[in-house]
Amino acid sequence: MKITFLAILTFIAFINCYCQTVEEYFNSGSAKSDLQDYYGAISDYSKAIEIEPKAYGAYFNRGIAKLKLQDYYGAISDFSKEIEHNQKDKESYYNRGNAKYNLANYSGAISDFTNAISIDPNYEMAIYNRGVSKDKLKDYKGAIIDYSMAIKINPKKIEAYFNRGLAEIYLGQKESGCIDFSKAGELGDVNAYEMIKKYCN
Repeated sequence: MKITFLAILTFIAFINCYCQTVEEYFNSGSAKSDLQDYYGAISDYSKAIEIEPKAYGAYFNRGIAKLKLQDYYGAISDFSKEIEHNQKDKESYYNRGNAKYNLANYSGAISDFTNAISIDPNYEMAIYNRGVSKDKLKDYKGAIIDYSMAIKINPKKIEAYFNRGLAEIYLGQKESGCIDFSKAGELGDVNAYEMIKKYCN
């Protein structure tokens, strides 16, 4: 029986296809993600998970890629898989919180950000984003507490000064709100001066 060169190449391709390891697919997915090829990254991470359903790092990375593509429900599912495996993974809680925020599930986002903060009390972005979520629920007092915590960690966090200023204005705390707008302006937020014109003069 004669075996053609094309048949040999086809067989080799078949073998290569099915011999790739979890690590190879994971690394390929990471490389594609770095190149912002999120569709390709998701495909590779999915193949890694098909080979090894307990490849939890692939769930996390696939969740990040889905976030980039605004597939928030898919991202939540992947981060939840990672959290099932490791309940101390602050990054999964944080990113799942961001996905929930983008779906206007602000209470769910607050819960996830709070879990991330319980693991790392100095998690600046989780603290700040929890404040933003509280703002959305009109919990201005709670938002101010979180913005203040974020500012304590990072005294140059412009957006925290700006948002704290707005929350203070909403609560009738004009003086402190205007001071925060001024600080945000000093740090480079030109929009803060529009707020000063609107609320402080």
